Amino acid sequence: MDPCPFVRLLVGNLALKIPVASKPARSVVHPSSSPCFCKIKLKNFPLQTAVVPFIPPENQFPDGQVQTLAASFHLSKADLEKLAAKSIFAGKLCLKIAVYTGRRGTTCGVNSGRLLGRVTLPLDLTGTETKSCVFHNGWISVGKDTKGSSAQFHLNVKSEPDPRFVFQFDGEPECNPQVFQIQGSIRQPVFTCKFSFRNTGGQNQRSRSLQSETSSSRNWLSSFGSETERPGKERKGWSITVHDLSGSPVAAASMVTPFVASPGSDRVSRSNPGSWLILRPGDGTWKPWGRLEAWRERGSSDGLGYRLELIPDTNGGMGAAGIVLSESTLGSNKGGKFVIDLGSGNNGRATPGGATSPACSPRSSGDFGYGLWPYCSYRGFVMSATVEGEGKCSKPSVEISVQHVNCTEDAAAFVALAAAVDLSMDACRLFSHKLRKELCQHQDLLG
Repeated sequence: MDPCPFVRLLVGNLALKIPVASKPARSVVHPSSSPCFCKIKLKNFPLQTAVVPFIPPENQFPDGQVQTLAASFHLSKADLEKLAAKSIFAGKLCLKIAVYTGRRGTTCGVNSGRLLGRVTLPLDLTGTETKSCVFHNGWISVGKDTKGSSAQFHLNVKSEPDPRFVFQFDGEPECNPQVFQIQGSIRQPVFTCKFSFRNTGGQNQRSRSLQSETSSSRNWLSSFGSETERPGKERKGWSITVHDLSGSPVAAASMVTPFVASPGSDRVSRSNPGSWLILRPGDGTWKPWGRLEAWRERGSSDGLGYRLELIPDTNGGMGAAGIVLSESTLGSNKGGKFVIDLGSGNNGRATPGGATSPACSPRSSGDFGYGLWPYCSYRGFVMSATVEGEGKCSKPSVEISVQHVNCTEDAAAFVALAAAVDLSMDACRLFSHKLRKELCQHQDLLG
């Protein structure tokens, strides 16, 4: 089946030049000594914010400046149709950017930044599903001081085709659902999922173990996390296997570190997270592809914190450190979207306000530039998966960029990852709350 058309609208290469006033006002801090930022808005999409680097007026851009991506918008075919729809109440589609001097945030309920000026850039997205388009690349005048001189704002705005495979679980991962590939109104079954409890303590547990799991795979599984019996509250031994339509296992997610309540509390803490291994078949056994850690955040966020690391393939050796692909928080009540996007200023950040990308991750895409990233072939948007909040029926929807799918096992690994993220919402639920029976082992039900 063909992939679904998507378009990424990218905003990057931001910079600001402001003429130096001969007699600056005493009450105003010049932007060269204070950070600048902007708010980027596309119709009906969430507002995004980005830092705007200040460069001296005599300098030209880029002149050795690091070229980074500030914001990205992901447009499905339905989004493109809505944006292109004619309406007497809406004018031509535009990207709107408001540039501010000062720090982001609020003080006593009042925005800290001072508006410098606004930029409105018309967009014509016709045909962008099949070809790249540059809408602007260069300087724009913004704002005017009392003498009529304007600041100069540099930006690059472009679109890129980004076709994706879309998959939908037809039930919650712990209920052994089918997974369908979606294209428009067409739904085609491609995978089945099997949830199970691994026998982690030698007891007679309800278990439907991974097919073809060998004793050697069990040995290295334990090396990634402790499965020994721990006192107190814990959730452990969960596993989900993804099968193709022939019944062959093509990916799996296995809980290797139990989700344990911190001493004196009923929550899994960031200092002692639970973890999963995302596994792919190879050489007659399972091979680790990624490691997902999850915990329950404290404070006002009170959400699901997570961190995904890619495990480099070092031909059986474990010398290379994991590479962070995504790290963020999902709301425990409303859920959100788990994202791996290595070409976004909001890399993997699913919190409503967004955040900066992990320090060790690249933040650029296309001609915005890539750093050399050892062992990692992933670029740009990689995948996303929807996650529902606690107590809600969750049927994850998964989008995977076509450029990262070369075989069935590639897609299946991301489907297994989506299932692990979804199950982590349950694994990190406060221990004062009971889980549904499908997630409870036999002795837990008896207790």
